[in-house]
Amino acid sequence: MTTPFDNKPKQPGLLAGLRASFLTGIVVIAPVGLTIWLIWSVIGWIDGVVLPLVPDKFQPERYIGINLRGLGVIIFLLFTIIMGWIAKGLIGRSLIRYAETMVDRMPVIRSIYSGIKQISETVFAQSERSFEKACMIEYPRRGIWAIGFISTTAKGEVSERAETGGKLLSIFVPTTPNPTSGFLLYFPEEDVIELDMSVEDAAKLVISAGLVYPTPDRSGKNGSNGKE
Repeated sequence: MTTPFDNKPKQPGLLAGLRASFLTGIVVIAPVGLTIWLIWSVIGWIDGVVLPLVPDKFQPERYIGINLRGLGVIIFLLFTIIMGWIAKGLIGRSLIRYAETMVDRMPVIRSIYSGIKQISETVFAQSERSFEKACMIEYPRRGIWAIGFISTTAKGEVSERAETGGKLLSIFVPTTPNPTSGFLLYFPEEDVIELDMSVEDAAKLVISAGLVYPTPDRSGKNGSNGKE
């Protein structure tokens, strides 16, 4: 004869409990540990590049007796600020124009310099050049939707030669899980659906391969992140 007490759920064993705790600990520790390790490694790399360029009599280690990690970063930041301050002045702008004129006369170096300059200007562009909004577009064909980012309104020859009567938007469609690569596509404004979620939330959605969705707040718009 069986009773309702015969079907009690089995309690997890000691090993199962330890395994669950271990995995939980990994989830908590891994992001923090990897972030600290990455920052520490970058600081060490900058120190290794900058400090050898400092004359021996100005080496901090010579006076304090120990090699403090991060001194190279401080020197690099101070040097960059000073160079930026000089470059904004009349003399600095004149020197930059003269140097670029000299570089333009060197075939191979000219191509390398132009490429690096364009990448730098793109990466360190000011806020008005950042993505405006996240959106949805039908790509790569009708009925299939993709997350994109509205960058600007198409201008010049691109806008003039496109066979559309309305406004044309330039959309960056990122790849997963690396959103820094992707495709630049031009869509008519009426074919672009703007999303309420922020650009950051949309980027997290792309990076997580659709696992992390913004959680709607009380106002109906998307707010903090969560998992469905």
